[in-house]
Amino acid sequence: MSLQHLSHSITTLRDELVPSRYALKIGDIEVLVVSDGVLPLPTVMLGHNADPAVRAAWMKDMFLPQDAFDWPLNAVVVRSGEQTILLDAGLGLDPDLHLPRAGQLIKRLEAAEIELASVTDVILTHLHMDHIGGLLIEGVKDRLRPDLRIHVAAAEAKFWEAPDFSQTQMPEGFPDALRATSKRFLKEYQDQIQLFDDEYEVASGVVARRTGGHTPGHCVIRVASGGEGLTFAGDAVFPVSFDQPDWHNGFEHYPEEASRVRVGLLRELAASGELLVATHLPFPSIGRVAIAGDAFRWVPVFWDY
Repeated sequence: MSLQHLSHSITTLRDELVPSRYALKIGDIEVLVVSDGVLPLPTVMLGHNADPAVRAAWMKDMFLPQDAFDWPLNAVVVRSGEQTILLDAGLGLDPDLHLPRAGQLIKRLEAAEIELASVTDVILTHLHMDHIGGLLIEGVKDRLRPDLRIHVAAAEAKFWEAPDFSQTQMPEGFPDALRATSKRFLKEYQDQIQLFDDEYEVASGVVARRTGGHTPGHCVIRVASGGEGLTFAGDAVFPVSFDQPDWHNGFEHYPEEASRVRVGLLRELAASGELLVATHLPFPSIGRVAIAGDAFRWVPVFWDY
């Protein structure tokens, strides 16, 4: 994978009218953000603890539909030295939840001419199905390296032995699908999974750090090289998080802790000026965090052609 090839080669897909990948460099490290598609979900899940009128006003101000809208779904490919690292793996096959516009990651990696056999490592922010499902598509495991290393926080693997959904607010069917997908994933990839506790350097300049909150083992991944940095925040940050960081997302298993993690991470990024990418921010989801008092602001980067 070369930046020049990723940035300038164009694969025309007749069924796609918009870009689905975006390349940049962080020092000497190559980064590619890839869209896995979108998830149509109820807007109430952006802040189920919020006053409905306040939530509706926010949606109106953002020119978003009141009932449901398409959540973006992003993954990242990183190349550091001889290692090619996939950060999260998308939804994969639709687990009977009627999400036909997601699960595009594998075909979009192919369109970028990234061979699955070239991936040396996978870092999973957590084990929700829209972050691991791409690895469960039929035939994918056979195309991966037998020595592939899949990095997961130990607390995350432990949590999914008996997951607690008591504080979540998910649509019907999602808890059962999440349980089944995580169970299948942990069984199928048990020989490749490498657990870490709180922080682990997967490659030079690529560090996974457990934050908890969204799930007990949720982690973020920081890419740093040449005085530059980028954090892939997984599900620690959502589109509403800058204006309303204390709103609870329906997929958060421990929402109070998730809010604390979110505010801390946004403050870190505002202080450092480093780039942020997150799973559910609008593609390519690359930007910075500005801050004034207790208010955060999302500042998208200008696309570099």
